[in-house]
This record gives sequence, structure tokens and C-alpha cells, in this order.
Amino acid sequence: MNAEIISVGTELLMGQIVNSDAAFIAKELTGLGIDSYFQTVVGDNPGKIKEVIKIAESRSDLLIFTGGLGPTQDDLTKQTVADHLGEELVMDEAGLTHIRQWFERSGRNMTKNNELQALVFRSGIVFPNPIGQALGTYTEKDGKGYLLLPGPPRELEQMFRQFVKPFLSGKYEDQQVISSKTLRFFGIGESALTTMLDEMIRNQTNPTIAPYAGKYEVTLRLTANAATEAICEKLLDEKKAEILAIVGEYHYGDGDESSLSEVVGKKLLEEKKSISAAESLTGGLFQAELVKVPGISEVFAGGIVSYQEGAKQRALGVPAHILETYGMVSPECAVAMAERARELFDTQLAISFTGVAGPDRLEDKPAGTVWIALSQKNGPTAVQGFRFSRDRLGNREQSVMQGFDMIRRNLLESGFTE
Repeated sequence: MNAEIISVGTELLMGQIVNSDAAFIAKELTGLGIDSYFQTVVGDNPGKIKEVIKIAESRSDLLIFTGGLGPTQDDLTKQTVADHLGEELVMDEAGLTHIRQWFERSGRNMTKNNELQALVFRSGIVFPNPIGQALGTYTEKDGKGYLLLPGPPRELEQMFRQFVKPFLSGKYEDQQVISSKTLRFFGIGESALTTMLDEMIRNQTNPTIAPYAGKYEVTLRLTANAATEAICEKLLDEKKAEILAIVGEYHYGDGDESSLSEVVGKKLLEEKKSISAAESLTGGLFQAELVKVPGISEVFAGGIVSYQEGAKQRALGVPAHILETYGMVSPECAVAMAERARELFDTQLAISFTGVAGPDRLEDKPAGTVWIALSQKNGPTAVQGFRFSRDRLGNREQSVMQGFDMIRRNLLESGFTE
């Protein structure tokens, strides 16, 4: 069984909105074990929609349409598909009642064209829309399935999870389960990572391994297929263990939604390690990322943004002789900033950032020169230097990522286990 996702809407072609519907459906289909090799976007034009349908029918078993089910003149998906199939559309009375009640509750006048949203295939299946108006519908012809879903993401996702997914799961229950796991890595580039895993990637079978280069990190998506979810998970866990035996040093977490800052924040909470910060070139960016983690106030005491030299002396108490001798962009300044922040806020850890965001040089140092220090109570202060080559914002963002990775490694070395 393979499906094709057909997104209808001129606004998608014009780039006015992002096609999040296709991404959501593709992910759900993967979980159901239904392959999806093609995705198509077509404008609100009956002729073009029919062309797309013919192409999809030649290569796919299940055609899933999103969008074009509303009440306006350009919402023609149902009518076009019905005409192509020679199928009759009829009014679903339960759906029509739901639409009327929706307008009554909202105190709005229901115009006649809203009834179009209750049209469904006479020989098909109806999917209710609990939070919207346009109904979903499904029919079959000549061994092909045609599934029509509303375009608004909230409506589509609710309908799919509540009604469509159980329907597809029951209909295609003999499909093999497909399951994926995403491994996230920081501190190593895609080319270096794939070189270290070259033999494993070249000889991959099940699970498969797909590397992706992110903005400042690399991910590996492992995908397994088997008769049951449990077998898939076993295959994925075994492959993950093989990979981490080689590149585990750079692995910081799993999942599509996790981020390095979120993982580190949660680790700080689990370890009950208090932390503070002193930022110069990053301008508070580290602290802004850290406080996105729910509950972080339990361990994050606070921080200081000391951008100018005078602020480093007055607010942080960085000794004048360090600034005069070594300058603001120096390991000595970074160490002093971190140690003073830890003392001021009385925390177990403190991190500092100083450097040149760019585009101009500072203290005769080129843009992208960065020093990050991590001070720990009853332990040495670690300091690292970097030379980034991005724009001003990129240099600041990459500095913050490196800072979080320094904290992650410190927690691992002090006994934290993932």
C-alpha cells in the first residue's frame, strides 16, 4: 500500500502559507506502515486538479487530498474529485445540523453556500469535524482509495487522529509497522559523522540510517519496519547502541522536538545543579534559551549582561588589570566573568560568553572569535576558544549552543547518565 498526498490551494503555491498538513499526514502514514512516495501541491483549478489525480492514480493506491472543502467559489476539491470519478455528492444531514448549530452558537448568520461543506460521497464514508465545519469523506473506485480532508491544520489533525487514523489502521491492518527514532548530535559535522559511521551506513538494511544536517547540529533518523511495534523498537534500540558505541560522545538526545538547551535544562533540574550566567557578545541569548525550559527557576538563579568594558568591571567585578592586560576578548576575561557570576549568585555552576559577534573586529580580533568559560564550585574553571565564521546572529547563536554543550559534558563527567 502506498499513498500520495495532494494539497490543494493556490495560497500554497504562492508561498503565502506553509504546507504543514502534508508533513503531519506523512508522519502519521509512516506510523501506520503506509508508504508515501509522492506529495503534490496544486492550485484551485479543476483542470489542474484532474491532471494531478490522473498522475497520482498511475502510481499510488491511496490518494489523500487536503484543502478546498470550504464554502467559497475556489473550494472545488470535492466537486472535482466527484466529477472525475463519476460519483454523486449528497448532503450529510448530521453534518449539516452540526454546521447550523455552529453558526447558532457563534451568533452568526449562516449563508446558503456553507451547506456545501456537508457534501459527501454517496457511496463513501463520512468523517465528522468536531472543531470545524467541512466534513471529511472517503470513497473507493477501481481499487483506488480517495480520502478528502479539510485544509485548516487544527481541523485536519483533530479529524485524522480521532476518526481517520483508526479507519486506516483497521483497513490496512496487514501492513507492516514502520517506526522511526531521531538521534541528535552536536559538536560534529555531518561529513565527519557519516565518515565515522561509513561502514554501517553503506551496509544498512533494517533499520535504515538517514543523516540530516541541521542549523548547528546533525541528526540521524533510524527507521525500522517489522510486524509489530515491539520488534521495531528492539531493532531501533540495537542500532542506536551500535551507533553510540562509535559517536556517543556527541549524542545529546533523541526525538524531533528536543533541543540542546531543553535537554541541558532538564539535566540541570534532575541533578539539582544551580547555575548562573554572565554574557557579553550573546547579549542574554543564553538566558533566553534556558528559561524556555519549564521549572528552570528551581536551578537558574539569574545572570548579568555586561556588554561594555565598564559594565564588566562595575556589574561583575572583573578586575581592571585583566581587562587592561588581556582585553575583553580573552580567556582570562571569560574565566573572571564566570567566576564572578558564580560568586555573585552563589550557584554551583556559572557560564560566561565573551567575544566578537561581528561584522567588525574588536581589540584587533576578527569577527567570530569567542571565549566561553564554565566555572564550578570546588572545581577548576574550564575555558574554550572558538573561531566561528557565520554572520553576527549566527556567531551569537553558535556560541550559545557551544555553551550548552560545555554544560552537558560537565554534567556527564560529574556522574550524570542519560
